Amino acid sequence: MQYKENYKNINANNLGISFSDEGSKMAQSIIFIHGFPLNKSMWKKQVDELKDNYRVITYDIRGHGNTENGSDEFSIDLFVKDLISFMDAMKIDKAILCGFSMGGYIALKAVKDYSKRFIALILSSTNCVADSPETIVYRARTIEILKEGTIGRFATESLKKLFCNESTNNSIPEIEIVREMIAGTSKQSLCSTLLALSAREETCSVLARIKMPTLILVGEDDEITPPDTARFMHEKIKKSTLHIIKQAGHLCNIEKPDEFNNQLKKFLSSIKPK
Repeated sequence: MQYKENYKNINANNLGISFSDEGSKMAQSIIFIHGFPLNKSMWKKQVDELKDNYRVITYDIRGHGNTENGSDEFSIDLFVKDLISFMDAMKIDKAILCGFSMGGYIALKAVKDYSKRFIALILSSTNCVADSPETIVYRARTIEILKEGTIGRFATESLKKLFCNESTNNSIPEIEIVREMIAGTSKQSLCSTLLALSAREETCSVLARIKMPTLILVGEDDEITPPDTARFMHEKIKKSTLHIIKQAGHLCNIEKPDEFNNQLKKFLSSIKPK
């Protein structure tokens, strides 16, 4: 299985952004935001499933995939500005937004600051809390390891947490695909993004103010953002639906694409176009 795609480039926020745009331009737009340290191709099976009925857009966050690094210091606020500028450049006034892990951090901040630009929210394998002191120290150590070692070592360590034990034990082909995504990210981007994640603000205080329909998805065996984290967000967001995907870890959309896609389609069918 190959995760190859045809991609395009557009300039937004003084940045060359790489993206894919599938489906009818007249259909409801859905924008997918990938996680760290991945790229837009992680959404391949979601694009294939939805493109017949929706306009499905994926893009690479700055410094990831084929999007430029730019000259600004990485931050979640900057990533949000990139997203809104990208939507403006694409002439998309309103969209459904789906964020995975780091993409969820961006999505929550975007909904907080630009709520009128979105009609529905999908949060996958993410959370609303800021980094704990312990996590900040861990990220700092990871940066040092990256500077002194190889991306290959970083990729190997990352994979242990991204997939559940069943996927790892069965050596599913997606593991090597994800390894390639990580290995294709520069050390500079990895380190800059780790700093951005460490410095991000919490968005838990925003949850109760989210009025749009929201779907929360998480893997039952997710060690990075456990189901209890998803349950907390579900309790705070009044119009939210929670679904826990069994036998899946952090990358539940890749490990269990059929179940993930079925939940997406069920949720999307309930959204009224705007």
